[in-house]
Amino acid sequence: MLAFLGLLVVVGAIATGYAFGGGAFHVLFQPAELIIIFGAAIGIICLSTPPKVTKRLLARLPEVFRTSPFTRAAYMELLKLQFEVYSVIRKGGMLALENDVADPRKSDLFGKYPTFLANQNAIDFFCDSLRLLIDGAETNEVEHIMQTDLTTHHEEGTVPAGVLSKVGDAMPGLGIVAAVLGIVIAMQGLDGPASELGEKVAAALIGTFLGVLLSYGLFQPLAANIEHLSRDESKYLQCIMVGLVGYAGGTSPTVAVEQARRVIYSTDRPTSEELEAALADLKGAQRG
Repeated sequence: MLAFLGLLVVVGAIATGYAFGGGAFHVLFQPAELIIIFGAAIGIICLSTPPKVTKRLLARLPEVFRTSPFTRAAYMELLKLQFEVYSVIRKGGMLALENDVADPRKSDLFGKYPTFLANQNAIDFFCDSLRLLIDGAETNEVEHIMQTDLTTHHEEGTVPAGVLSKVGDAMPGLGIVAAVLGIVIAMQGLDGPASELGEKVAAALIGTFLGVLLSYGLFQPLAANIEHLSRDESKYLQCIMVGLVGYAGGTSPTVAVEQARRVIYSTDRPTSEELEAALADLKGAQRG
């Protein structure tokens, strides 16, 4: 949602300043320049990016304009889920989770945590790792596998940002291409009225303007936003990994969840008092 505001501020500030300078807005609308710049940008993406990456980029773009799911409430839910999972293991052993891990969406345990179930990457990451422990894998083996998975996920998540960043780097150059072609068109009308020639030169300059604006006002910020989203996703998965590895290594559910809490960024991290109160409620419900 904040991305929408940022885009409005960028466009609004430029339009307001242009209006104060006495600029005519109809001059800014140059379909030919837009076709050259956006058409070439699409061609660059197709030329430089494999289809699977393009598909991931298209899936990522709408997420930029949504509210981030990785909030303090989401992390509190994740910590409570981990505590319940580790408590079940402590009481009934790893096999007590076999049915839940086999189909988490039909599990009564996981079903209490809708934010977690809405994140397929988190489901796979947690349940696949639990399955390894159920099958008898050692803690250090599971930690290594989870770390490898986490690294791969982060690398994969930053690829779309890299694509947008490179296209953003190319936009000023494409703007110059559009401007040069506009000047070529203007030069063909040198024998015409001065006012008509001025309009054509102005139209050509719009190409340079659009190229720079789209680079630094749209593509580069979008790339940075996607990088932040990828980092937030990785942090959410890291919270799972630290908690699970801590518990599998011999700590109590409470300590394992506290270890997981410390991984969370301070802006989203529940306080120790909040976590303690939430776990107390869970313990009370379990006794009841």
